Amino acid sequence: MSHILSIQSHVAFGHVGNRAAVFPLQRLGHEVTAINTVQFSNHTGYGSWTGEVFSAAHIEDVVTGLEKLGVLDTVDGLLTGYLGDPAIGQIILDLLDRLPAGVKWLCDPVMGDVGRGFFVRPGIPDYFRDRALARAGIITPNQFELEFLTDMTIATLGDAREAARRAHAMGPEIVLVTSLIHDQTADTEIQMLASSKAGHQFLVSTPRLPLDPAPNGAGDCTSALFLGHILSGASLDTALSKTASSIFALFQKTRAAGRRELALIAAQDDFAHPAAQTVTAL
Repeated sequence: MSHILSIQSHVAFGHVGNRAAVFPLQRLGHEVTAINTVQFSNHTGYGSWTGEVFSAAHIEDVVTGLEKLGVLDTVDGLLTGYLGDPAIGQIILDLLDRLPAGVKWLCDPVMGDVGRGFFVRPGIPDYFRDRALARAGIITPNQFELEFLTDMTIATLGDAREAARRAHAMGPEIVLVTSLIHDQTADTEIQMLASSKAGHQFLVSTPRLPLDPAPNGAGDCTSALFLGHILSGASLDTALSKTASSIFALFQKTRAAGRRELALIAAQDDFAHPAAQTVTAL
């Protein structure tokens, strides 16, 4: 069992941010301490919501409280996602120096998506590209985010592989590209690419289910599961296989439920005991 500090958004209703990350990690057997960067009534995909983005001072206050309790000394992994405010990014960078040496930081650079463009405050994309990548051990960008981070267009699988290598050159040991679609991707499938700085790259394909509207929070759940498997000692290809299997099962159950929100509770056994998913070494 590892202890993971997760700093992400929070919603009262639905499953995004910490609400999509904490429970899956707990089902994998990990202890999770959660700090919420925002508290909204619901995720922003609905078009309207209430609540507020917490200030950087508020986040720092919570971190300091945890430090005084000795909680930070026991952390094995750091998981971050939607920030809300660019100033929170600096707090995360400072936090790394207060955590034990060797803590794995999985940075999910949440900032936009294909078809939507950027949906975060100005300054956050630049923070991820210019400051976070140099210190993150693992990043989990979607295709749109990886294109921005590496300043290249991804049209082919070769492009995606090269973009991952460019990202490695900026710092991260592991790159997980989610929601990957290129010129050879079938209309009925979607892919994820896992890449290591050592040169190993793996691809997994799963059926693309007709979910309309597409549920929010899948990326948050993906990042959490992937980090959980890595911290449990899984190899890169095994972590990719287990993560892809669990997320596909989650989508299946979400579709069966006919709801907009991820069927997180219904899929909990698929998190703890994922079926085998074929992974291709590139």
